[in-house]
Amino acid sequence: MDRYTKQTIMKGVLWASALITISFLVIIIGFIVYKGAPAISWEFLTEAPRRSGRLGGIFPAIVGTIYLAGLAVLVATPIGVGGALFLTEFSKESKFTRFIRFGADTLNGVPSIIFGLFGFAFLVYYMGFGISILSGGLTLAFMILPTVFRTAEEAIRAVPRWDKEGSYALGATKLQTIWHVVLPQSISGIVTGIILGLGRAAGETAPIIFTAAILNPVLPESIMQPTMALPAHLYTLTSEGISMQNAFGTALVLIVIVLVFNMLVSLIRKKKALRR
Repeated sequence: MDRYTKQTIMKGVLWASALITISFLVIIIGFIVYKGAPAISWEFLTEAPRRSGRLGGIFPAIVGTIYLAGLAVLVATPIGVGGALFLTEFSKESKFTRFIRFGADTLNGVPSIIFGLFGFAFLVYYMGFGISILSGGLTLAFMILPTVFRTAEEAIRAVPRWDKEGSYALGATKLQTIWHVVLPQSISGIVTGIILGLGRAAGETAPIIFTAAILNPVLPESIMQPTMALPAHLYTLTSEGISMQNAFGTALVLIVIVLVFNMLVSLIRKKKALRR
């Protein structure tokens, strides 16, 4: 078999893999849209649930999901990016840095229910935050922190060394080089990690149930109060057999919210790239 035949076969395998992946995505989203679209209405999006979700809408759950995911990203992003900058720009390779990476990779593989139990024991009870948005947002931040950290580290490592050396040659300090050279060139990879973390934070159920979620359909007035959330509401609707149509409608809204988050962050990334 000559190299051109091998290349053609490999291209076919790669195209088939991509098509299969896209097909599964289209099938899943299409099924949810088909089942959930009949439940979507203005009342469903703007009203509070009634009779445990059989009637009414999901507005408090939408607001609570945005609060929880937003707080998680606001906490995890500076810590994750700061840790990545420390490992790549301010420390040499050692057992300590390898231990940090190993810990982050290990933490990334911990099941979400373990984070929920940790948040329940440490934040809710030991720290005294109670069942609240703060407890839920911090728990989700701990959960997505390894993703943001490792993705940011790889993006920062991909910045060419000669660009940084050129900045130093022009008299820039290390902090100036990081701010004007390293971060602008790695922003695309950092934003990718934020998007992955945001999607995971918005869709997790176990940590939210243990630390933040309630069934009472009221809007929270502060981060020290509990809240409804779409994943927890979806779990209640399906596990209790309350309304499968509303459950699919809730799932569809959750997917749309994640897509909107991703689009907004992508637009910010493009604007940053254009300014460069």
